[in-house]
Amino acid sequence: MSNFVKIFDTTLRDGEQAPGCSMNEEEKLKVALQLEKLGVDVIEAGFPIASEGDFNSVKLIAEKIKDCEVAGLSRANIKDIDRAWEAIKNAKNPRIHTFIATSDIHLKYKLKKTKDEVLEIIGQSVRHAAKYTSNVEFSCEDATRSDLDFLCSAISVAIQSGATTINIPDTVGYTVPSEFSKIIKYIKNKTEEIDSVILSVHCHNDLGLAVANSLTAIHEGVRQIECTINGLGERAGNASLEEIVMALKVRNDLNPYLTGINTKNIYPCSKLVSSVTGVTVQPNKAIVGANAFAHEAGIHQDGVLKQRNTYEIMEASEVGIPSNHIVLGKHSGRHAFKDRLNDFGYKLSDAKFEIAFVKFKELCDKKKYVFDEDIEALINEEFVRSGDFYKLNSLACSSGTDEKPVAKLTLNIDGQIIAVEESGEGPIDSVFQSICKAAAVSPKLDSYNVASVTGGMDAQAEVSVIIKEDNHTARGKGSSTDVIVASAKAFINALNNLRWRKMHPKIVSPKGI
Repeated sequence: MSNFVKIFDTTLRDGEQAPGCSMNEEEKLKVALQLEKLGVDVIEAGFPIASEGDFNSVKLIAEKIKDCEVAGLSRANIKDIDRAWEAIKNAKNPRIHTFIATSDIHLKYKLKKTKDEVLEIIGQSVRHAAKYTSNVEFSCEDATRSDLDFLCSAISVAIQSGATTINIPDTVGYTVPSEFSKIIKYIKNKTEEIDSVILSVHCHNDLGLAVANSLTAIHEGVRQIECTINGLGERAGNASLEEIVMALKVRNDLNPYLTGINTKNIYPCSKLVSSVTGVTVQPNKAIVGANAFAHEAGIHQDGVLKQRNTYEIMEASEVGIPSNHIVLGKHSGRHAFKDRLNDFGYKLSDAKFEIAFVKFKELCDKKKYVFDEDIEALINEEFVRSGDFYKLNSLACSSGTDEKPVAKLTLNIDGQIIAVEESGEGPIDSVFQSICKAAAVSPKLDSYNVASVTGGMDAQAEVSVIIKEDNHTARGKGSSTDVIVASAKAFINALNNLRWRKMHPKIVSPKGI
């Protein structure tokens, strides 16, 4: 059996299903292109039947991506499969990924169908998909809570009908490694023609075992792992791509398997996904967290300075985190700044680079030290989304112990400058009230968080907000050395995201696998 493990990335499908993580067409394409550069084998670009916007995104990605298979997800019915094929048919290597639940609890309460009816549906849907392409994947939703004999029957029908990849999802993150190992062994021993297909797993992280279960599956002969950047996904998320890949690489002595991933592109991909979704990576996240290669304890620092591998099992540069520590400041030139952007994987046009350089110089005038995280925050905020409808033009805010908080601002709304003044419970509330007044909107502020991107008295603040209106939810992020300005930027970013979502309503779709 080959020791090569295919990496099936579902950040654009399952990752996007995490609350507030929906991406627009431009953002999805940016991520897809970065995934292609990363070297994933399969990009699951979306759920084409879900909405017109999702269909268009999948179609665009299918047309632009050349070095990866592009998959479209569909439920096990003719309409979904036709729509998926229409979206991916122009891909260099298209894949139809269809699924239906096989557990008793799903059959009884969700599908309201008998086992025989489900087997008939599997046969019909896979045969229909196979008319379009020989690259057909079938998934048994909630496989790890399914009756194993029925699971084997379902897989057998799918194989006989033309499926070439069979996926065993732990849809609700219920199984544990020892049990998962037995399930896969049972399937391999009891299913006819199982050796003629690629076995895949798709593990959720509800018990924090998604990566462990995925690695266990590889040892049992599974040769495709479905995962996401930063572990994004439903509920507690999916198996984390970066953790699986680096576990195989760092402990290749115990995991003698290979992937096609260019690990130096892991960190840039992680940062891009974090930027477009607005979901900040937790500092202690393995591989890509801010603290993953940080050492504060004196003993650790002493050890690392004497010999890196005393406290580091991998080099930061292996995953694309710049290993140099050149300090950038107001005396730095364009060359040094461009080199740092290249280190992070940012490729800006000449015009955008000049804008970024001016912003960088402005930041240098405000801060004594400019850290790597400052530059990342600046670039991500400035260039993640283009053509915003609402833009902050100017802002002034006053408050104090004996002074009523007042915010004065001008907002550029689709080219028209609107000036307003509003008072609230405090300076932040006054700013938000002013923005709402200028934009003539009234969303509910659901969450407000502020964090220091870097240390020191001149630290750059990063504000994250979540707003809701008319059953639509949107996230926003903003950064500045002034927390009030950062808050305004975050709120305006959320308003732009909210407006986009209203213009591209997404049909509530089944959550899939």
